[in-house]
Amino acid sequence: MSVLAAISVLAVLIIVHELGHFTAARLQGIRVAQFSIGFGPALLKYQGKETLYALRIVPLGGYVGFPDDEDQEKNINLEDPDLMRNRPILDRALVISAGVIANLIFAYFLLVAQAGFVGVQDLQPGIAIPQIISPEESVAAKAGIKAGDIILAVNQQPLEASIDNLTQFKKIIQNSPGIPLNLTIQRKELNLEVKLTPEKTPEGQGKIGVLLSPNIGFRHSQGIIEALTLGADTFEHLVVLTAQGFWQLISNFSENINQVAGPVKIVEYGANIAKDNLGNLYQFAALISINLAIINVLPLPALDGGQLVFLLLEALRGKPLPDRILEGIMQTGLFLLLSLGIFLIVRDTVSLAIFQNLAQQIGL
Repeated sequence: MSVLAAISVLAVLIIVHELGHFTAARLQGIRVAQFSIGFGPALLKYQGKETLYALRIVPLGGYVGFPDDEDQEKNINLEDPDLMRNRPILDRALVISAGVIANLIFAYFLLVAQAGFVGVQDLQPGIAIPQIISPEESVAAKAGIKAGDIILAVNQQPLEASIDNLTQFKKIIQNSPGIPLNLTIQRKELNLEVKLTPEKTPEGQGKIGVLLSPNIGFRHSQGIIEALTLGADTFEHLVVLTAQGFWQLISNFSENINQVAGPVKIVEYGANIAKDNLGNLYQFAALISINLAIINVLPLPALDGGQLVFLLLEALRGKPLPDRILEGIMQTGLFLLLSLGIFLIVRDTVSLAIFQNLAQQIGL
């Protein structure tokens, strides 16, 4: 069920992207020949009054096709003012940009919906203890600390809602071998005082035998205005993190290439997230939608960013690049994009746990 939910999320985001292109074209009266999800041979198709709608076999995105992109043997009137090629540059730029804009808008409203119905993740005071290491031997367990407890203070010094409090607490423990510490613990509705003494490791540092994590809770909006505000804050945070991640990938490509994920890995991540709570899919879907937007705006052939570069060159030259050159660049870019997609699908499929277990059983 969780796998189907993750696949559905990915499919919806692709449809949203292509609907952006399609809607921007139709609202301007530009003729659309095809609306396709996926590439290659069609699994399902429907011929509308003017547009062919198709679901295709290779799940690596989709495309909106225009009559002037089709085979010229179809006797298209190239002087038709409703053809994409005959529209002003700004009209065409809007159609090309609309997919990215649609993904960003959709991501924002997903986060607004999350704030309203599920709640947004919120960093709260204290440090969470998700697990006790060696429950029968650890200092923490002997002091009465349990998994699920929240450490609120050390020696009456509160641990504020900060990304630095985890590092701060670890340093206190490491610098206090053999020194008694008073911890204020929250356990459900109760606040407890616990005294413990970190044991000394062979390296001379203190440890108490627990895993630590930030204390993340959920904050629910109290109305539509707060939902819009919380959604905007989360949206800004995710856009910044995603942009930084892409910059790190580009600037250190050889070191980070293994972090690039294809559709199979994305579905696996989504399925794992959905196992715990389907409500988590709101932020997962928003994050993938933002990623799709940023990927598509990159100035690469066969992507929206590459198309915008061609329009910019056309504006500077006063005329479009020759069709032969454009076709060659687009075909090369599409081939490379599909090749990368197929490589990622194969790599990520082979790395799935089910295939790894099978390989171990047959001795590979």
